[in-house]
Amino acid sequence: MTQPPPPPPNEPPQQPGFGAPQQPPQPPHTPPAQPLGYGYPQAPQPPYGQPPQGQPPQQPYGYPSQQPNPYAQPAPPYGRPPNPYAQQPGYGYPQQTVPLQAQSGQPGGGRRINAQVAIIVSAVVAIALIVTGGIWYAHSGKGDGKKDDTANSTGGGAGKSDTGGTSTKGDEKVPANTGSHVLYQIPMPKVDDTTVVSGSWLTDKAYVKSGVAEINGYDRDKGTKLWTIKLPGPVCTTSRFTTADDKAAVVFQPKMPPKNSTAGCSQVAAIDLDAGRKLWTKTVDAGDQPISFDNVTVSGTTVAAGGTSGGAAFDIAGGKVLWAPKATDTCYDAGYGGGAKLVAVRKCGSYGQRQLHIQTIDPKSGKVISEYRMSQGIEYAAVVSTSPLVVAADVGDSAGDGSGISDFFSVDDRTGRLLTHISAPGDEYAARCDGISRIEYCKGLAVGNGRLYVPTEERDGANQIVVFDLVTGKQTGQRADSGAGYTITPLRMDGGNVIAYKSPPYDKGGQVVSIDGSSFKQTKLLENPSAQAVRDAESAMSPDTAEILYSQGHLFMSGVYADKPSGSGGRQYLALAFGTGR
Repeated sequence: MTQPPPPPPNEPPQQPGFGAPQQPPQPPHTPPAQPLGYGYPQAPQPPYGQPPQGQPPQQPYGYPSQQPNPYAQPAPPYGRPPNPYAQQPGYGYPQQTVPLQAQSGQPGGGRRINAQVAIIVSAVVAIALIVTGGIWYAHSGKGDGKKDDTANSTGGGAGKSDTGGTSTKGDEKVPANTGSHVLYQIPMPKVDDTTVVSGSWLTDKAYVKSGVAEINGYDRDKGTKLWTIKLPGPVCTTSRFTTADDKAAVVFQPKMPPKNSTAGCSQVAAIDLDAGRKLWTKTVDAGDQPISFDNVTVSGTTVAAGGTSGGAAFDIAGGKVLWAPKATDTCYDAGYGGGAKLVAVRKCGSYGQRQLHIQTIDPKSGKVISEYRMSQGIEYAAVVSTSPLVVAADVGDSAGDGSGISDFFSVDDRTGRLLTHISAPGDEYAARCDGISRIEYCKGLAVGNGRLYVPTEERDGANQIVVFDLVTGKQTGQRADSGAGYTITPLRMDGGNVIAYKSPPYDKGGQVVSIDGSSFKQTKLLENPSAQAVRDAESAMSPDTAEILYSQGHLFMSGVYADKPSGSGGRQYLALAFGTGR
C-alpha cells in the first residue's frame, strides 16, 4: 500500500495534463500511492496521520481547521491538512482545453432526536474530504466539455476477453468493440490556491462533478453542460451513495475563504442529480456557531454527517433533523457509512484509551440495532461496507505506509459479533482507507459474494486481486492477474462480478475488465487509446487518488483538487470521458 508523499507547503498537487505525464493530485491528509509503472521516485513518508517533520499542516479550500471535540475526550491533532476530496469547477476563468492527440437505551452514550441542539462547541475538526459521488468541472459558456475534434480514434482491439471470458453475468454488457475513444475532457478550473473539487456521480441522465463552489451536470456522451448548482463556498465532502431516485448530499463552506484558510464545513445540502436542483441547506448550531462536518453519507432516505463534534442526520426530502449531538454526550459519532444500511463509528474515551463502537443503526430514528466494540487503543476505523459489514483499521499504526489499513474486521450486523479478523500487512496489499475523518473513504477494494477483494502490491511490474472469505477470514485461492506491465485495482461489484481498472504500461492504454465471481475469468469491457497524449493524461489519473466511474461502455476519470498552474507546460484536466462503440 505504498504511496507518494504529500505535497510540500505552498505547492499544491498537480492535475493530469496532456504533455509529459504528471503526478496526480496528492491529498494532504492521506497521501495516496503514485501510479504504478511510471517510475516516479518517492520521498520518505511520515507515519500515517502525522505531518511532515518540521512543517505545519496546510489546508486547501474545503476543509475546516481542526479543533477539539467539546463533547468527547480531547482528540489528538491529526497532523495533516484535511484532504479536499470534492472537486469543484473553476473559480474564475477556466483553462483552455487542448485537443488530445488520440490516435487509436443505547450503548456508547445513545443517540436521540434532539429538536433543540444545545451543543457548546468551541471549534471543529479539519476535514479531509472526499466525494465519491461525482461532479465534473467544465468552463462556462456554450460548448462546455465538448470533445476534441482530433480525439477520434479508438484504443484496444475487437472486444475479446483477455482470459476467455464471454459474459459478465451482471448489468455490464460487453461492447461490440471494446476499443474506446475520448468523448471529451473537462479543463481544470483556474484557482489561486489548492481547492477541493472531489465528488462525482453517474446517473442514467448525467455525469455530475464538483467544481469550485458549484456542482455541474454533463451529458454522458457529449459533455454538454446540462445544469449548474451554485454554492456560496467550496465543496468540502460529498456522499458516496445516492437514493434510488438519484438524490445525493454535500457539505460545503458558507463562503469563499481567504487564501490558506477555511470558513468551516458547516453547510449540509441535498441535491437532485437528475434535475440539477438543491433541495435544502441545513446547519446544526453549537452554541453561537454551527458545527463543522468531516463526512457525509446517504442510506435510504437519510442523510448522515459526522465529525469530531458529533453526528447529525436529516430526512433527504425536506431536511428535517432526525438527530443531532447533545451537550451531555460522553461519546460522539465521528462519521457514518451508508448505502444498504447505516453504520456509525462512535468514539468513546480519551486519546490513547479510545474505544470505537461500530454501530448498525436505524436510519430513521438513530436507534442502535447492533454494536461491535473494537479493542481499546484503536484510534481510527473506516467503514468498507455496511452490508456485509466490513471495517478497516490501522492497528497500532502498523501498516507503516499511510494506507490506513493493517487489518479488516468482518462483523455480523444483526448481532454485532465479530465473524473474522483479516490481517492485511501494508507491504503486501494495496488498498487504502481514511478512517481519520473520511470514515467512508476506502479505495482499491470491493466487497460482495460474502468476500473481500483486495489488490496486492506491485511485484515485478504486475499484481493480482486476491479474495478473502468474510466468515473464515481465509483466502479462497481465487486470483486475478493484472498481466505484465499492468496494475489491477477493484472498482466495485456488478452483481456477483468485480469491475476492475487496469493501469497501463508506458506504451498502452488502460483497461476496464469484469471478473466473473465464480470462475474468476476476466472479460475486457473497455481499452483506452495508446496514443502518447492520451496515455499521459490517463496516467495522471491514478486509481489511488482519482475518482474512477465505469458504466455501460463509459469510463470517467476525474481529479480531486484544483491547483494553481505549475508552469511546467503540461495541460491540466479536471476530468476525462472515454466511450466505446463509435
